[in-house]
Amino acid sequence: MVQDKKKLLLMGKSGAGKTSMRSIVFANYVPRDTERLGATIDVERSHIRFLGDLVLSLWDCGGQDSFMENFVGAQRENVFNGVAVMIYVFDAEFRQDPKDMSYFRMCCESIAAKSPQCRVFCLVHKMDLIHEENRESVFAEQSSAIRRVSHMLPVPAECFSTSIWDETLYRAWSSIVCSLVSNVSTLEANLRALCVACEADEVVLFERATFLVIAQAHTKPHEDVHRFEKISNIIKQFKLSCNKSRSQFESLQLQNESITALIDNFTQYTCVMLITSDRRARPAITTFNVHNVRDYFERLLEQVLD
Repeated sequence: MVQDKKKLLLMGKSGAGKTSMRSIVFANYVPRDTERLGATIDVERSHIRFLGDLVLSLWDCGGQDSFMENFVGAQRENVFNGVAVMIYVFDAEFRQDPKDMSYFRMCCESIAAKSPQCRVFCLVHKMDLIHEENRESVFAEQSSAIRRVSHMLPVPAECFSTSIWDETLYRAWSSIVCSLVSNVSTLEANLRALCVACEADEVVLFERATFLVIAQAHTKPHEDVHRFEKISNIIKQFKLSCNKSRSQFESLQLQNESITALIDNFTQYTCVMLITSDRRARPAITTFNVHNVRDYFERLLEQVLD
């Protein structure tokens, strides 16, 4: 397979939380450890292997005024050329900051000129610092301002409300990375077939290193639309605990009166979760079925990423 490299720009004012979220998602930091991270100077580039041969070239761009002015000025060609995704992070406490909105507008203009096929995602971040009863209105206000400012984009910006302290960070980044994976519908159709064959309620595919959600399928509806991201957060913390005790996470089975859940290493770069509410379900049989389709899904993922 030919290695596929995608350029991601991570931008926003200094202190918005860009490096903290990058460190949690891709470097296995826990939220409390991000307090010791310093400000980003100029651009920090990192190459992250995702699902095997998809390489994310992540440019974490410093948000100090001098850097931002340089990015949209002298370095415009270098920074904004060939971008697949731009993630712009706003600090929710400083909404409607004129300078921040001005930088965002200039970034959007640069993207429209240099990388017109680029997807733009805006994260209204640190929502944990906003009183719970005001979060919805703050996010709506900021999203509306973002849409007004970014009108020149060929594809409208997609907005997320995020915090490093809950599942919203994983929800946003799962959507971001899935936008880089073609033929997700093919993957979901095959997951649905697996779900039916195992008589499961739902099946979810996670990227193994980050535990971001790649695809899912279900046979029964569920009220909590954010449950997968909550599971991502919980299982990743569990994996980190295993690592600290010098143990490797292989699989996890949970069973109570209502459900049986299996989380298992699947392909080389993914984990899978199956959940069933059928009391007759036997975890050993489900595990056997999952192991039998590993090679098939390994080949399928190679095709999806080609």
